[in-house]
Amino acid sequence: MNDQSADTVGPIVPSAGKRGVSAALAHLAKTEALFFLALAVVLGFLVVGDAWLSDLSTPPVSMLAFIGLFVLILVASRAVVRHAENLSSYLGEPYGTLILTLSVISVEIFTVVMVMLKGENNPTLARDTMFSVVMIVFTGLLGLALLMGGLKHREQQYNLQGTNAFLSVTITLAVLGLVMPNYTEAKAGRPVFALPLEVFLIVVAVGLYLLFLLIQTTRHRNYFVSSEGTATDPGFKSAASAQNGHHSVLFHSAFLIGYLVLVIFLAEKLATLLDLGLERRHAPPALGGLIVAILVLAPEGIAGIRAAMANEMQRAVNILLGSALSTLALTIPAVLVVGLITNRTVVLGVEGADQTMLLLALLLSVVTFASGRTNILQGAVHVILFFAFLMLILRT
Repeated sequence: MNDQSADTVGPIVPSAGKRGVSAALAHLAKTEALFFLALAVVLGFLVVGDAWLSDLSTPPVSMLAFIGLFVLILVASRAVVRHAENLSSYLGEPYGTLILTLSVISVEIFTVVMVMLKGENNPTLARDTMFSVVMIVFTGLLGLALLMGGLKHREQQYNLQGTNAFLSVTITLAVLGLVMPNYTEAKAGRPVFALPLEVFLIVVAVGLYLLFLLIQTTRHRNYFVSSEGTATDPGFKSAASAQNGHHSVLFHSAFLIGYLVLVIFLAEKLATLLDLGLERRHAPPALGGLIVAILVLAPEGIAGIRAAMANEMQRAVNILLGSALSTLALTIPAVLVVGLITNRTVVLGVEGADQTMLLLALLLSVVTFASGRTNILQGAVHVILFFAFLMLILRT
């Protein structure tokens, strides 16, 4: 009887284990199908090499290729957000949003640098991208978050000290990097810095950002969590991340890094197409910066708006203001260093109406985040300013 039982049970255990492995692999293939799709596209580029450019001689083909890569990068970036949100549920705030911000901003920096290196006629791309990022964040995304969150929850609270920290550093870098070059022109008629000022700006941007990270993650971490205590502890699951499947920290970290590597590789190919399209169509340089900004900000924008609608305004503030701050603090030094190494001119100063819009957006944000509470009127004003920004882009 015992022998029969042993014979009966023996084969069942291995088969159950095999079924478990098969089910796990099937689940992985289902939940991370996008990763394997992006990986296949990357492998295809590696096999073909630069020969694929010879098939883009006609505008319709190049346009389809651009749209396909754009959508793939956009969706893959959303997967980066998904894994970052799951990591945030383990690590707590503000580490979760910091991981998300640094992950996404690396895509922007790499894309801008690659377009700079591949293009011969767009010295203003970095400036236009940073300007677009700041305007989209401070008007469009913040406006939508405040408006939609206010419609659903009437008033929402956030930590005033943390928000002031974001604004003080962001405004300083925005004025030093995007306004001051207009008044210290090193080349006649071109808003660029002389070498000593470029070095000074690199040191200031990196130094201020490192100091901010020290404040955010250690010394005054409580500034960047909700005044009501939400999302303060590791293990907290935000409304956004609770909808996603949770695995181990190692699992989410591995796929976060994997998606980032694939996105950065695809961004390099997109940069080639973007530069080619701008040259062929004689498009305004600002359009290239707007496209890169939209690509970079879409994942963080979605995450920020979802957080606001879930009544997690502090998380929304951390994500959105953090993306603008990281853009200025990391992109400015990166492009200036690349410009110095490659002897390329980097035009930083925004001019004319763009400068006025930038200063207005920064001033409006200071007024909006002065009380610790938000409402729909504030959101409506920001959204209107965003449409004014779009009109100025389209005017060219």
